[in-house]
Amino acid sequence: MGGGLAGLTAAIHLSREGKRVLLIEKKAYPRHKVCGEYLSNEVLPYLNSLDIDIQKDLKPVKIHELLYSTQKAKSIETSLSLGGMGLSRYALDDFLFKKAEEYGAETLINSVENINFEKDKFNLKLSSGKELSAPIVLGAFGKRSNIDKSLEREFIQEKSSWLAIKSHYEDVEFPENLVALHNFEGGYCGLSKTETGVVNACYMVSYKSFKKYRNTEEFKEKVLFQNAYLKGFFKRAKPLFEKDLSIAQISFQEKSLINNHILMLGDAAGLIHPLCGNGMAMAIHSGKIASEAVLNNFQGNNLDRKNLENQYRQNWSTYFENRLKTGRILQRILINPILASTSQQLVKKFPYLLEKIISKTHGQPIV
Repeated sequence: MGGGLAGLTAAIHLSREGKRVLLIEKKAYPRHKVCGEYLSNEVLPYLNSLDIDIQKDLKPVKIHELLYSTQKAKSIETSLSLGGMGLSRYALDDFLFKKAEEYGAETLINSVENINFEKDKFNLKLSSGKELSAPIVLGAFGKRSNIDKSLEREFIQEKSSWLAIKSHYEDVEFPENLVALHNFEGGYCGLSKTETGVVNACYMVSYKSFKKYRNTEEFKEKVLFQNAYLKGFFKRAKPLFEKDLSIAQISFQEKSLINNHILMLGDAAGLIHPLCGNGMAMAIHSGKIASEAVLNNFQGNNLDRKNLENQYRQNWSTYFENRLKTGRILQRILINPILASTSQQLVKKFPYLLEKIISKTHGQPIV
């Protein structure tokens, strides 16, 4: 359920191994998504093992430098040892969707209205009225979904105060090899180029800060422009979308990894703060470990569900639990002006600390 990076990766991986896969996605490709559009190079060995050559086929921008600035535009810059790619979700998701079909996955543009588990199988009802059954369901339906409500997941019961806004801009001055993270009062904004040469600008803000203003333009002028870097960028850059894209009620709370025997993947399993720049890679990696758990415990018609769930839970915890904790700590520090300034001074005195922080939110090359 869900055709984002996690769901698409799992569909490709399992189809290549001969499993019969149905990928259900509610909207057609290609389309833009609210996302930082920076993908860590840690995923390259794994994607290559699936015969997916993103660098050759999509020609992403190669990114090796990070610039971080506080609300007062005091900045620090460092090299990214592993590096990453600037790549739009518009191109990447569509490319992976076609790969999934190429490798034999069935695809369906529809949405799941209801799902229940009984007698060791899942029964799904789609918005079209069609009913399906399956022995295994992977939940890759993103940050927030109606399925979360029907499953009565705990995080969905509480309101979240975070809002994300994204658009593309034309700006010839912005360096191609750079990802920038700029703080402002109540949030932070990431900037980086994509394969098309445009700059993706995506910022996260608390609803409490945003609701004081009538629209995104007024918010930019009154709040984002307080950071000189952001003011310079938005003053000179040309917006390419008619209207900014946005997502409300983003939750960074802990989520149940397995709910009613559904294995949750990507953002449905847990959302790392965008300031860490690793959400896209984590989604792809979660698709890998879910696929491996399925393949190890589903041979022919024999399914060891208990071991499948235990394996997935253990591997997910090994790879992601500490990253998510680090992300929560970083967010608390970086949106607090005093703590952000203090931490920046500390990093300037001891530059290796920044490398250490980055490594805590990123993984090793995935094989």
